[in-house]
Amino acid sequence: MDINEGMLDRTLRVIVGLALIASPIGVYGIANAHAWGWIGLLPLVTGLVGWCPAYTLLRIKTLAS
Repeated sequence: MDINEGMLDRTLRVIVGLALIASPIGVYGIANAHAWGWIGLLPLVTGLVGWCPAYTLLRIKTLAS
């Protein structure tokens, strides 16, 4: 599992992931957070890890060589 995301890509994924997680919590409360909060975990985790399975399948690398 090689890193296939560059720093800009990773940073944007973390920001988008946190925004998707935080927005439903702020609007609906922690007990009623809807699907966008769960969907936000995908960009957050891939941004933190630096590896995206879709990039692997499509043979994309945003990492500067």
